[in-house]
Amino acid sequence: MSQRMQQGQPMIVMSEDSQRVKDKDAQDYNISAARAVAESVRSTLGPKGMDKMLVDSMGSVTITNDGVTILEEMDIDNPTAEMIIEVAETQEDEAGDGTTTAVAIAGELLKNAEDLLEQEIHPTAIIKGFHLAGEQARTEIDDIATEVDTDDEELLRSVAETSMTGKGAEVNKEHLSQLIVDAIRAVTVESDDGENVVDLEFLNIETQTGRGAGESDLLEGGIVDKDPVHDNMPVEAEDANILLLNQPIEVDETDVDTEVSVTDPDQLQQFLDREEQQLKDKVDRIVDLGADVVFCQKGIDDLAQHYLAKEGILAVRRAKKSDLEFLKEVVDASIVSDLPSASEDDLGHGDVTRDEEDELFYVEGDDAHGVTLLLRGSTDHVVDELERGVNDALDVVAQTVSDGRVLAGGGAIEVELASRLRDYADSVSGREQLAVEAFADSLELVPRVLAENAGLDSIDTLVDLRAAHDEGDVRAGLNVFSNSVEDTFEAGVVEPAHAKEQAVTSASEAANLVLKIDDIISAGDLSTDKGDDEEGGAPGGGMGGMGGMGGMGGAM
Repeated sequence: MSQRMQQGQPMIVMSEDSQRVKDKDAQDYNISAARAVAESVRSTLGPKGMDKMLVDSMGSVTITNDGVTILEEMDIDNPTAEMIIEVAETQEDEAGDGTTTAVAIAGELLKNAEDLLEQEIHPTAIIKGFHLAGEQARTEIDDIATEVDTDDEELLRSVAETSMTGKGAEVNKEHLSQLIVDAIRAVTVESDDGENVVDLEFLNIETQTGRGAGESDLLEGGIVDKDPVHDNMPVEAEDANILLLNQPIEVDETDVDTEVSVTDPDQLQQFLDREEQQLKDKVDRIVDLGADVVFCQKGIDDLAQHYLAKEGILAVRRAKKSDLEFLKEVVDASIVSDLPSASEDDLGHGDVTRDEEDELFYVEGDDAHGVTLLLRGSTDHVVDELERGVNDALDVVAQTVSDGRVLAGGGAIEVELASRLRDYADSVSGREQLAVEAFADSLELVPRVLAENAGLDSIDTLVDLRAAHDEGDVRAGLNVFSNSVEDTFEAGVVEPAHAKEQAVTSASEAANLVLKIDDIISAGDLSTDKGDDEEGGAPGGGMGGMGGMGGMGGAM
């Protein structure tokens, strides 16, 4: 072996199945993969964005234009692509909305970085420039943002409507935005230092099919979508003592398999009597506690149902765990896991009413700690997309109430940021200056894509926007409904500043993470052998590894 080594033959230290992509090839591979992901969601951006239909391996269909939902549902099997999906997930967790914007900017940053790499600019200089630009962009966003009165209901409704526009919730956005603002108000408290704290744990969302979205409603308290377990039970209870039970009202089962040998009928009767007595004891215990209503997470035996009905107690079985957790806050109760050790202090207090048309129980506490948003839609697909749109809107309104800073939408902030970053680039020395300018160009992707998706000419739109900002109109953005450049803040297109800060930060950090990689060592197949068979893709068909989405690199 040593003799062969001396002859200049390389030592092989990697397994036969492993693959390695180095230097320029690695950068091309990564950039192509990341850009393909960004391209896949670009057409969903903005009020005129289109939807995607996603079909999973089981045949379940999801129709949405929510960026993070699309990326999570897509069958992607590529390490770099998954890094970009993390950008969307982080944006969703931190800001609630703006996932498509964050991913699209990350893709554009990498596209522009590719041009710089071809000019022999070292990745380290690009990374440093992007980092400087990202930090400066956050500073500028804070400077541009408008501090608002968080009691300004009209402004909060505008924020909600802007978030919902282009999604399934758009048709009834006026009605829904009012419900969202009312819901956020109901779960907002002022902390000791005067800050608004929004606790979305006290806000529950229930969905129902068969009715229009315009019939959605906000209810104080909780909803339980169940029927009484027995026909003879009352269906309503005022000023009731409510027991939340996480234990079956059934005969206790033995821990191991047991056989009961019965030699005569009397023994069988004794056995049955004992089971009956056990159930009666459990019901008596509920009666002794003074419970008028029982919401049980587990099962209730038929005989126990009969006894509960005789006592005039309303009981519901197989209630969802999440419903019980929410009702705990609404009626100020404890969830009981052991009935014999329960006390009256564990009971909650409130009113239980029945909506026979919708077959729902409404539960209101004496001092309701929670509210429920009941969303209605014609079909399951409609109501699912409605829920996603409303969830995003709830998050951005909550951010606005707690943060208090907003920006003009419609690409206004991106064009203004790009202009300011170009001015800032003049103060940056070395090759990093080019990276800062590339960052500025990347931000302008947002107004360009908004125009494209609305069927407008993206270059003409960008020229008009730049001209307006050069004249000092900081709030000039694209109103895709009037197809004109105008003060989008006045037009009611308003976005929370925090979401925009997060999008810019996530995009720049993700781009830098990808650019820093110069060597990919894979223990298995990197899918680099499919390039000749599939269109597009990275060097050697790098994007072939995107699971069922092979060849997505060709989308660029």
